Amino acid sequence: MSVRLPSAAWYAGQVEKEHKWLPKLAPYLPLPIPVPLAMGQPDKTYPWQWSIYRWFEGENATIENISDVQEFATTLAQFLAALQRVDSSGGPPPGEHNFYRGGSLSVYDDETRKSIITLRNDIDREAVTEVWEAAINTKWRRKPVWLHGDFAAGNLLIKEGQLCAVIDFGCSGVGDPACDLTVAWTFLSRASREAFRKTLVLDDATWARARGWALWKALITLVDADRNRHP
Repeated sequence: MSVRLPSAAWYAGQVEKEHKWLPKLAPYLPLPIPVPLAMGQPDKTYPWQWSIYRWFEGENATIENISDVQEFATTLAQFLAALQRVDSSGGPPPGEHNFYRGGSLSVYDDETRKSIITLRNDIDREAVTEVWEAAINTKWRRKPVWLHGDFAAGNLLIKEGQLCAVIDFGCSGVGDPACDLTVAWTFLSRASREAFRKTLVLDDATWARARGWALWKALITLVDADRNRHP
């Protein structure tokens, strides 16, 4: 078994959300996901609810432990496509519980533009601004769909070279799935990215927003790194 304890108050609401929704999502997905076994209650030694899950064998995804990265990319896309097909009625909309994943990128517009200014000597400011504005000037125009919210290598488990499970749905919700596509840039390379995109049939505007999510994350990571170098 595994135990998950929120490390801060803003993560605490994710516990009840996972207990409610993961058992409903699991039967429709092509790969195992965590299904809560029990919920712990706060007491004088720990202030928030916490969870117990069945343990999954596997390692966090790396390029080195994947047998075929293009096949892996296709499997990723198939998982997301299945997740997006699940009935989203009543699902949790974007908000503080998932850092607005699935919502509008405009939430991070000010932070992104300040980051661009901070990094102006290290990046192509004009090109980066163009990518960002292309992202925020579009929006999801279809019914909200389920999204994982943190679809990154650390939440993808590999066993014997194959993707065997997807974990950590703390940032899940219903809305625009663009944030889940950032793995195309944060982990995949050109050929595997193309396999991923070919399998997920989404419009160009959604991919533009996905690139915006990836850009936002890259910029704030670079700003943090720069601050650590020059405290």
